[in-house]
Amino acid sequence: MAVPEQTLANVVTSQPRTRVLVDGAVAGLLGALTVALWFLAFDFWRGHPLQTPCLLGEVILHGKCNLAMPLHSSSIMGYTALHFTAFIIFGICGAWLLDVTERERSLLVSVFIFLLAFEVFFVAVVVFLGPAVADAVTWWSVLVGNLLATAVMLTYFFSRHAALGRELLGPWVGVVREGVWAGLIGGSSVAVWFLLYDLALGQPFRTPGLLGAGIFNGLRDPANLQVSAAIVVGYTVVHFTAFILFGLLAAFLLAASEREPLLLLGVFVLFACFEVFFVGFATLVAMSLVEALGWWPIVAGNIMAATAMVAFFLTRHRALRGRMIERWASET
Repeated sequence: MAVPEQTLANVVTSQPRTRVLVDGAVAGLLGALTVALWFLAFDFWRGHPLQTPCLLGEVILHGKCNLAMPLHSSSIMGYTALHFTAFIIFGICGAWLLDVTERERSLLVSVFIFLLAFEVFFVAVVVFLGPAVADAVTWWSVLVGNLLATAVMLTYFFSRHAALGRELLGPWVGVVREGVWAGLIGGSSVAVWFLLYDLALGQPFRTPGLLGAGIFNGLRDPANLQVSAAIVVGYTVVHFTAFILFGLLAAFLLAASEREPLLLLGVFVLFACFEVFFVGFATLVAMSLVEALGWWPIVAGNIMAATAMVAFFLTRHRALRGRMIERWASET
């Protein structure tokens, strides 16, 4: 029995739509679950389990904002349903956009704009809900949760759009991996150095506690420091994020240097700026905190990190030094 042509056309067009809906829903669920687990851990570390979904549920659903209120399961469940629904809608929109981008590559920039809007939107919502909510659910915790969710969702999307992922990331996957590893090595070097330094002073986690309190709580007097797990974890996330971003920048510069060895000079300039940046950043947070930490531990930690990262990069680009000398000689 022959199948009518119109029926076949409907089946062909419905399959991509079904795939977009399923992929978007799954990605949204993964993203929502990632954020939920992040805030579950975040609330647990600061000693207020489930405070974030309860507070947001009370404010959004009932218009109430009281940090001292007891936990209400109805607010938690209501906000959780709203949270997952919003992420599923976002996931479906993202899946549709990627599906269209596979057929029309010029729309690729819209994907990045969409992701940027996603990050800004949720931070803006927290700020819009008022100072009390913004103090309890800090902007940086929302940003970290969204970045984690974005990474998980993109990983899933690119597993479903392998051709697009290879086209976008193919030659750069190794560069990104190299940059991330370099950042983790540099960040770990500084973290271990200050852990040993604080232990020698008999004050474990004092350094991340001071810097974290300065960034997140506006601490200016070191005598008022109260080290908490939330502050230490929050600063650790910021610390490693900064090092990974720096590692990625250095890795991209080194990849470009493989084609034009003279660009290697830019890598040296980057590492010089790296040293100045962290000292300047600590000073910007609060001069009193820098004086409490001491200049030499900060400089020593940064030198250790830079040395470890340079050593890692050298093992990955052994021939680059010789090529730079040859290129320099040809120019002169």
